[in-house]
Amino acid sequence: MLLIPAIDLKDGKCVRLQQGRMADATVFSDDPVAMARRWVAEGARRLHLVDLDGAFAGEPRNRALVEEIAAAVGDVPVQIGGGIRDTATIAAYLDAGISHAILGTRAVAEPEFLRTAAREFPGQLILGLDARDGCLALAGWDETSTIDAIEFARETSDLDLAAIVYTDIARDGMLTGVNVDATLALAEATCVPVIASGGVAKLEDIARLKATFAGSSATLLGAITGRAIYAGTLEFRAGQALFDRAD
Repeated sequence: MLLIPAIDLKDGKCVRLQQGRMADATVFSDDPVAMARRWVAEGARRLHLVDLDGAFAGEPRNRALVEEIAAAVGDVPVQIGGGIRDTATIAAYLDAGISHAILGTRAVAEPEFLRTAAREFPGQLILGLDARDGCLALAGWDETSTIDAIEFARETSDLDLAAIVYTDIARDGMLTGVNVDATLALAEATCVPVIASGGVAKLEDIARLKATFAGSSATLLGAITGRAIYAGTLEFRAGQALFDRAD
């Protein structure tokens, strides 16, 4: 299992939001490339990037910076989400050395687009399911649909996806603990590996995730952490070591 540092990009800076609200952005670094190198130096085996400007605009706005980060971290896989709404954008990112593209808004609004993209880029796409009270949110979390997150995961379980990132919006950036029960329920509805996101705040959250999934047939690929490692409530090396430890 992987502990995956999040680097959220807004106006060329590394920021963290609370529950996806752009007005609540906290700047943690003016140099996202240096931040990426920092997490790799601390042992990160994958990075999670989000183009926040792109998520709201509906098209990439920090592509050059994303590509610079991917080049700077060498062989460490980089996954990117935010504003990816067509196959041309997916292809451009993958050609630039990004390992996985994360599809959210259009994938949920147009499931056939997700199916077409999964056939064109097998094993290279991650489905981003961001839920508010169990229903999927769209357009940078600015809109909430009536689509049930677990049911959507079940209906797309046959696709050749690398993973599903499941985020509980109410907990994202709040340091209130990950929604383990909802993450497990979604993971048990699909055969696609799941990455937990939203609320990972301390070692106890990682321990609970690990223990819960140990008793299930569902696959947890890892957990994304953002504000916790920037604010210091979670030490990255210790978190990854806990995931690595054989219990």
